[in-house]
Amino acid sequence: MCAFNMYFVVLVFLFATLSTVDSVESWSLNYIYTALSKPVELPGIHEFTAMGLMNDKQIDYYDSVSKKKIPKQDWMKEKLPADYWEKGTQSRKSKEQWFKVNVNILMERMRHNNTDVHILQWKHGCEIDQLPDGTLKFIKGTDQYSYDGDDFLAFDDATMQWVAPVDQALPTKRKWDGVQILNQYTKGYLEKECVDWLSKFMAYGKRHLKIDDSPPKVYAFAKKAKTAGHVRLTCMATGFYPKDVLMHIKKNGVPLTKHDGVQSAGVLPNDDETYQIRMSVQIPEADKETYECCVNHRALKEPIVEKWDGKCCDCNQVTGVIIGAVVAVVFLFTVVTPLLVLWKKGKICKFLTL
Repeated sequence: MCAFNMYFVVLVFLFATLSTVDSVESWSLNYIYTALSKPVELPGIHEFTAMGLMNDKQIDYYDSVSKKKIPKQDWMKEKLPADYWEKGTQSRKSKEQWFKVNVNILMERMRHNNTDVHILQWKHGCEIDQLPDGTLKFIKGTDQYSYDGDDFLAFDDATMQWVAPVDQALPTKRKWDGVQILNQYTKGYLEKECVDWLSKFMAYGKRHLKIDDSPPKVYAFAKKAKTAGHVRLTCMATGFYPKDVLMHIKKNGVPLTKHDGVQSAGVLPNDDETYQIRMSVQIPEADKETYECCVNHRALKEPIVEKWDGKCCDCNQVTGVIIGAVVAVVFLFTVVTPLLVLWKKGKICKFLTL
């Protein structure tokens, strides 16, 4: 009886959470700066790029070839005066120079030479919720660096301290934490200035950025796992908007959790302004239990339940493994490499070197 009551409470909480999400609009404003240690001969890939993203949609852009900050949305061009773009251009030029210096500093610290291309990135921005009465509620700020795609340094908004996940970042952490006014400025930017700009951009372009709700398509499939005698069962929901979604993998009707080995990278953007999410869990290949993917989204009248058919895509097909490997390599070079350059996390300090 106790177990049933607990399960009922969990269900009530989950659906209450989703109904709350229905009445709240989430908005984000992020800026991503990317610097390469040397030029590469690839179309569209520049030694330095910077872009603004509102709800994951590009609103402005700058690169080391054009050396000009330009609008990527008509409403940005119409609503913002010429001096906004002129000042933005000068700001991006100074950041470009900052990155040139600091890519070299990090390469020396990491003991890397210039044979390979190395990447330093900065991502900073804020996320808010717009409540039904129009009030804006600050959710979180982001201010973080990455080097060669790995986390290097991040600002903890709550403690106003820098967090160094790798030893090579400790000198920078100590240096920047020693300038308390910089940390105060960073916190103020994330919680106030960024939100003010986001609020202004919402007033200018909300109706242009508004996308109709789109329901998810849900798939359940399994592929051979690295562990012998096991498969990795994956639930995938894609094509949905907005990005708030609930997903569970159920075994015999009971939701599995991280303690059961469930893994997910969270919600990720598609290239058509919709979103996707995947969850997976490793199970024995001979497992004959009932597994289901359960997904709820505000564009749905009722949750989608997709039952796994018990089949493994590549367990008995050598050719399937080879084809899958080829597809993975093609995907890596056509999709992941540009994303590495454009999306891997990173950040920049306005006044100090690394």
